[in-house]
Amino acid sequence: MPATPDELFALLDKLGIETTTSQHEAVFTVAESDRLHREITGGHTKNLFVKDKKDNYFLIVAEATAQIPINRVHPLIGAKSRVSFANADRLMEFLGVEPGSVTAFAPMNDHDNRVKVIIDAPLLRHDMLNCHPLKNTMTTTISRQNLLHFLEYVGHVPEIIDLSSGGDTAQRIQD
Repeated sequence: MPATPDELFALLDKLGIETTTSQHEAVFTVAESDRLHREITGGHTKNLFVKDKKDNYFLIVAEATAQIPINRVHPLIGAKSRVSFANADRLMEFLGVEPGSVTAFAPMNDHDNRVKVIIDAPLLRHDMLNCHPLKNTMTTTISRQNLLHFLEYVGHVPEIIDLSSGGDTAQRIQD
């Protein structure tokens, strides 16, 4: 069974990670969440769950306003071919969330490490980040460092890649 928001919050508490969570109406798109972006400070995320033709899966976490060139990211993220959006069945199977609730917290449900996490580098210019806590009726604010720590703890150290800088300037960020 996929983790619940309460189980996520318990894990964050266990890790000593402080967060704040706001409840709101369900939001399914970046456009629908625009009002929340004005009310909750920090970088707001959008998440793209994509796959290549060899059934490699990727969770791309980016700033809500980022323009990700989905038809050109495959060589940067390590895909074997161009990527397309993965279906809802795989989303639930691998990340334990429904469409509209895709989040940087979802890799806690990927116990078999089927999904590679990619963070668009410009998102990390924000000290505080906002993500759904596995449901799209809440937004949880977490520090950049604590989100990275959480992802490492659940076995999904993200690759930080500049995907949204535009055109041919997108690049891998070196450690």
